Amino acid sequence: MTKGFYNLTSGMLSQGRRLDVIGNNMTNLATAGYKGETYTDSTFEEVLFSRVGNKDKRGAAPIGEQSYILAPDQLYINYDQGGMKETGMMLDFGIYGEGYFAIQTADGGVEYTRNGSFSLDENAQLCLTGQGLVLGMDGQPITLYTDQIRADEYGRIYTLDGGYLGQIGVFTFADEEGLAKGESGLFLPNGQQAQPAGNTQVWWKYTEESNVDMLQEMSRMMTAQRALQGGAQVLKLYDNLLTKATTEVGRL
Repeated sequence: MTKGFYNLTSGMLSQGRRLDVIGNNMTNLATAGYKGETYTDSTFEEVLFSRVGNKDKRGAAPIGEQSYILAPDQLYINYDQGGMKETGMMLDFGIYGEGYFAIQTADGGVEYTRNGSFSLDENAQLCLTGQGLVLGMDGQPITLYTDQIRADEYGRIYTLDGGYLGQIGVFTFADEEGLAKGESGLFLPNGQQAQPAGNTQVWWKYTEESNVDMLQEMSRMMTAQRALQGGAQVLKLYDNLLTKATTEVGRL
């Protein structure tokens, strides 16, 4: 019977983690360029079996009893293109196609994002508020001095009278799914080398919308909540049964 406690508890923890991911997706519904995440789990022995030792598992035999205890497996990121939203803001840019904007963070590192809702900092440099400086195709910060600009489909920025100010960098990676999401929500190259994007379009006065499907997330949330509530109810029954069994044995 104690095995039931472990199975139910691990299931409830798993549903709790799933709800956390769903909640984060829904919170970022209006965040430009946000990519939705999906939490997956597996039984503990499956996770252990896939991660330990030689990857060739042919002829393997199970050790001990089968376990149904759940363990985190992987957090999948949906890299699909989000819709393009016209904002009319002079410093907004959206990527249509492959690629990421490069952001130089406060510690000097470079992280990547699809969020093109930019602004100017106190030094008149193009920045992503709260994250860092936007880098150009030359890998250097872009200084504008003014937000009265115009831009073309390649991310080249000009003054209103035609003076060239710089080009927003858009970079791609050989393995997009190999990127790692950092604590800031931006993507880390994870050892990969960024390459300049080819024919990717940069839409001026637009931002890419989050690719989160609100209806789908609500459906997932209700499913996870019901599973969590059901697990809690069954766990309470187990507790009552064990309490009764202990009491009856004590009387004998």
